[in-house]
Amino acid sequence: MTDYRVIPSIEQLRQRPGVRALQHRYGHGAVVRALRDETDALRRRLGAGQPDAAGPSTPDEAAALIEAGLEPRLARAVQTTLRPVINATGVIVHTNLGRAPLPAAALQQVTEIGARYSTLEFDLDEGGRGHRDRHAEPMLCRLTGADAAVVVNNNAAATLLALAAVAAGREVIVSRGELVEIGGGFRVPEVMAQSGAILREVGTTNRTRASDYEAAISEKTAMMLRVHRSNFTIEGFTEQPSLAELVEIGRRRGVTVGEDLGSGNLAGALSAGVAVAGVRLDALPWLQPFLRDEPTVPDSIAAGVDLVWVSGDKLLGGPQAGVILGRRPLVETIRRHPLMRALRVDKMTYAALTGTLVEYVTGRAAQTVPVLEMLTRAPGAIEIRAERLAARLAAAGRYACDIVDGRSTIGGGTTPGLTLPTRLLALTHTRLSADSLEAALRRLDLPIVARIENDRVVLDLRTVFEDEDAAIADGLLAVD
Repeated sequence: MTDYRVIPSIEQLRQRPGVRALQHRYGHGAVVRALRDETDALRRRLGAGQPDAAGPSTPDEAAALIEAGLEPRLARAVQTTLRPVINATGVIVHTNLGRAPLPAAALQQVTEIGARYSTLEFDLDEGGRGHRDRHAEPMLCRLTGADAAVVVNNNAAATLLALAAVAAGREVIVSRGELVEIGGGFRVPEVMAQSGAILREVGTTNRTRASDYEAAISEKTAMMLRVHRSNFTIEGFTEQPSLAELVEIGRRRGVTVGEDLGSGNLAGALSAGVAVAGVRLDALPWLQPFLRDEPTVPDSIAAGVDLVWVSGDKLLGGPQAGVILGRRPLVETIRRHPLMRALRVDKMTYAALTGTLVEYVTGRAAQTVPVLEMLTRAPGAIEIRAERLAARLAAAGRYACDIVDGRSTIGGGTTPGLTLPTRLLALTHTRLSADSLEAALRRLDLPIVARIENDRVVLDLRTVFEDEDAAIADGLLAVD
C-alpha cells in the first residue's frame, strides 16, 4: 500500500532554505503553486506503483525530490516564447529572427526613454500638449532630402495609410511586374483594396514602358505607384521606366508619383568613400553590386517622387516601423487621416528609431549599425573567427571541422538575387546526423540557428556578433 505520509506539507516545504531562496526570486504565490504541482506529481508517481527502491522512504527524501523539480518548473513558468538566439544562418535581415538587431545607441535611447517619463506628447517650450508624430521628422528629412516625414508601425501600414489618404476611391496605376507578394502573405493588390484605392494594372510582367503609365491616366487617376520587387528579380527581355520618367509624366499630368521602396536604404552610410575597419568600401568589389543596384531613399526624393515609404527594420537597421517621406502637403494629409491614430507608433519605437538615425547623422552608421557592419564584413575576417572556433572544437574530438566557401544573404525583402561571399564553418558530429545536430543547437539555453548544406551543419559568422563566438563554442561542446 502506498504511503503518502512521506510527502511533507506545503508549509513544511516552504521553510526549507532552498525554497525560501526561490521565493525571493519568483515570489510567494508562484513558489506555492509550483510546490503544489510538484507534490501532486510525486503523489501520482507513488500511486502509479513506483517501486519502493526508486521512491522516497522518508519525508526528507520526498522533500529533496520535490525541491529538485521546483526551480526547473518555476523557470519554465516564467520563460517567454520571445527569446534571444544566435543567428548563424548568414541571413543578415532575417525576418523570422527579428530582422535588424538594434545599434547600441538605439538600445540606450530605449532604456532612457522607457524607464522614465518623456516628452512623447509634450511641448517643453509651450508647456502644453505636443505631437508625437514629429520626433523623428527632422533627422529623416535631413538624411533623405524630403520635405516632411511621418512614422507608422510597419511598411505595410505605410502602404495602407498612404493609399487611403491620397487615393481612396480613385485609381492607382501599377506595373503588372510589380504586383508583388512578400513574406506573411502581404500582397499589393489586397492592401490596395483595403485602402479603398482602385488598382489599374499596366504593361506586362516583364516589360512596362513610361507610355503605358501615361496612356492609363484619366480623371480617375490619383497616383502612379512604383513598387520595389523586394524578393525576386526579372531578367532577360525586360523594360522599366525610370523614376525621372514617371515624375515628368506626373508633373505634366498633375498625378502624384509614389514609391513603395520597402528596404529603407539610406546609402550615405555606405557610400564608396566610407572606410570600415580601415578599409574603403570601394576596395570591397563584392559589395559594389549592392551600392550600384539597390535603390536609395535620397535618390528617390532627388528624382522628384512625391511620396516614398520604407521599412525601419530592414537596411535602415532600426526598429520595426514604416517611414513615409515626401512633399509636405501630402504628408500632412496622411498625418491627419483617421487611420493614423490606429497605425501610429509608441515611445519605444520612436526612441529606437531616433537612436538609430543619430548614428547616420553623425556619420557612424557604417561601423555602429549592425546590419551595415555585417554587410561590410570581409570574408577573410570571417574566416579568422571560424578558424579559432574550429580549433577549439577539434580539440574536444567530437567534430570534424572544415572552412569552406559560401554565400551570405542580405534578406528581409531586400536586394533580390544579391549574395555576399563568406567563409562557412562546416561541421560533422561523430555521432549525430546533420539534422539531429541542427535540432540540438536550437534546443540550447541560448539557441543557435544554423543551416544544413551537403549533409553538414554550417555556421556563417557574418551574422554572429563577435562576443557570441564563445557561446557558440560552449553550445556546440555541450551537445553530446
